[in-house]
Amino acid sequence: MTLLSKRVIQQIDASRPLEASLWGWRCFQIGLFLLPSSALLASLLLFPSLLMGSWRSGRPFWSDPWNAPLFLASLLMVIGCFSSYSGSLAWVGMGNWLPFFWAFWGFQPYVSSADARRRSALWLVAGSFPVVLTGLGQLWWGWQGPWQVLGGLIIWFMTPGGEPEGRLSGLFDYANIAAAWLALVWPFALATLIQPGLSKLRRGVVLALVVAFVTALVLTESRNGWGALVLALPIVLGPPSWPWLVPLLVVGLGLLFVSVVPGVPLLLQDPARSLLPEGIWGRLSDSQHAGERVLASTRLSQWGVAVQLIAERPWLGWGAAAFSVIYPLRTGQWHGHAHNLPLELAIAHGLPVALLISALVLALLIVALRRGLSRLFDRAWWAAVLTLMVLHCTDLPFFDSRVNIAGWILLAGLRCLIRPVRERSLDSALGVDA
Repeated sequence: MTLLSKRVIQQIDASRPLEASLWGWRCFQIGLFLLPSSALLASLLLFPSLLMGSWRSGRPFWSDPWNAPLFLASLLMVIGCFSSYSGSLAWVGMGNWLPFFWAFWGFQPYVSSADARRRSALWLVAGSFPVVLTGLGQLWWGWQGPWQVLGGLIIWFMTPGGEPEGRLSGLFDYANIAAAWLALVWPFALATLIQPGLSKLRRGVVLALVVAFVTALVLTESRNGWGALVLALPIVLGPPSWPWLVPLLVVGLGLLFVSVVPGVPLLLQDPARSLLPEGIWGRLSDSQHAGERVLASTRLSQWGVAVQLIAERPWLGWGAAAFSVIYPLRTGQWHGHAHNLPLELAIAHGLPVALLISALVLALLIVALRRGLSRLFDRAWWAAVLTLMVLHCTDLPFFDSRVNIAGWILLAGLRCLIRPVRERSLDSALGVDA
């Protein structure tokens, strides 16, 4: 083994939590790095790490009270499948949930310490730059797919000019999904830039990469993605930044509000718009699409139909994918989901399931916040979970397996953050400098 390969292995093994097996830790980290590029390649490593993490877990699944809502939700989901409107689709749709309930518990050994969560965050950031690079290449240099590896086992269908046209999508199928991924990684990228201890050269390199990262997120033209850029700033930077950051955000968001809200006098709106890029206020006000969209294609219509469906079958729901079947019958427009996760859960599996899972996520966020977020990367971790929660209020990026996997790993880390654990890594226990 060469000196270089030994050094690489030492870096990969650094910060391993006491609860994690050596090979499980290695597979988990490399899987995180590959996740943005390929769910298949990442799963080939993350699944073995999940098995090893489950084997090495210090407590059985049923002994942790935080798993109880997921266990109860699983039972209700399975019962509902027997009387579902969507038939076999209901059973297929369970793949979006039941394996990830297990992952929430099984991945916890790999994110059980602050050092491990920081290392995991850095792997997600590093693995996301192929998304940034291909997205910029797609828009600026005309890159296009399909690109394939392993004899066509993995294919990236990359549309020249973005999907939709003019919006960055990179290695993802659609710009909004690319934005969701970049948004959940953005708090970690920001934390990487401002962390203490970096040399001037390294900080300069990280700054260049973060600028490219923000540029890519802006070019997705996702309003949710733009909001995530702002949302993470005060959380990651922390209270010391608030005296100067909050006034800046208030002024900036105030100008944005004046420039996009209908009914504001032109005497105020025109100057506000002159201070902002037209692409931003135009996209937020939907001025380029005004009058073109019928009511049935809007979020409000989808949510209205969703509430009706929930009222008709509130306890066990209609079954997974039922919304995509029923909505066209009632409106004449097709949409694959309700663009709101609690509503989608309630339609598919009933109100009790929606309340159990939503309450679990909210409780994790609230308890973690009350415990305090003194560490930089723990604040970033909390911000990433909050960002995902907000994104799922108006869209459902979790249908992309990469976002779904990352989301449950983030929730696992948040569970570990609020549990008193031994915060030292295996390296520190052995007296090794990580």
